[in-house]
Amino acid sequence: MKHLFDTVSAKCSKLTTQSYSTSFSMGIRFLAPDLQEPVYAIYGFVRFADEIVDTFHDFPKKRLLDEFEAETFKAIEDGISLNPILNSFQHAVRQYNIDHDCIRTFLKSMRMDLHKDEYTDAEYDNYILGSAEVVGLMCLSVFLRGDKERYATLKPYAMKLGAAFQKINFLRDLHADFNELGRTYFPGVNMSEFNEVVKREIEEDIEKDFATGYEGIKMLPKDARFGVFVAYVYYHKLLRKIKRKPTAEIMSRRVRISNHRKYALFCSSYVRHSFNLL
Repeated sequence: MKHLFDTVSAKCSKLTTQSYSTSFSMGIRFLAPDLQEPVYAIYGFVRFADEIVDTFHDFPKKRLLDEFEAETFKAIEDGISLNPILNSFQHAVRQYNIDHDCIRTFLKSMRMDLHKDEYTDAEYDNYILGSAEVVGLMCLSVFLRGDKERYATLKPYAMKLGAAFQKINFLRDLHADFNELGRTYFPGVNMSEFNEVVKREIEEDIEKDFATGYEGIKMLPKDARFGVFVAYVYYHKLLRKIKRKPTAEIMSRRVRISNHRKYALFCSSYVRHSFNLL
């Protein structure tokens, strides 16, 4: 029965999300029930591509990514894949009319991670577009249930929110990216001279993206708004914590929010949402 296979595929995407990201899993749980499965599917797809370029160091990463991309579009065309992650993803793409260009742009950014160690301003913008902004647009298609008119209105807000999330990830993962993977995403930044002035400039840029993204959250349908707001609150808290840390600490270890603190953030977010205080 195809339905049973689709159910198993969806569970694989959900398990992938829960295994890799407690924060996103928490946000997804507070979306409307019919929106949760396709967002899990998007995260599973994005995570698998990211794993290829970030962790499969003893394997032919370029060939694996090429095959993953080919299998992705074959799954979308056929309406099925024996890879359960791609099977659940193709279902979301077809059901919510997710733009194929978003998928190509995302994979293009993943391909940059195969060979790029440092980024120019233009390359940085392109990487943010592909690795974060278009992922926000994929999710937006789901949140709006394929409504193209509202999608066009909310598109710039979703892109800024995605950019803010990704730039915070860059700051959070500065130690691992530089010391373990040899990458420097921030253009024109010599990591041996990374200082408080540079850190503050990056943080101010993120705050601008956050301000725009927050306005978009308020315009989302109510059954999608709270889940996205939970993710926003978590990342904004993470940014505030990073801002309090000296550059030496950011460079030496990953900044985290404890699970206990995440739960407290959820409770305060729920109160604000319930009383329409967003």
